[in-house]
Amino acid sequence: MTGTKREDIKQGTKVRVVQKQDQRSGKLTEGVVSKILTNSATHPHGIKVMLENGIVGRVKEIVTE
Repeated sequence: MTGTKREDIKQGTKVRVVQKQDQRSGKLTEGVVSKILTNSATHPHGIKVMLENGIVGRVKEIVTE
């Protein structure tokens, strides 16, 4: 599942995000959402979130395991 819809992402959701400095390489970082930073309902590049460890990035995948 992609992370372009805000309604799909809640606090505590496990996600994979791409950080600003990793956008060219596409390296993903896995973590748990602590804060949703995007206000709009959707975003074409992914909803921006802050993970519990303080990393900020755009959601590329929602982990469903």
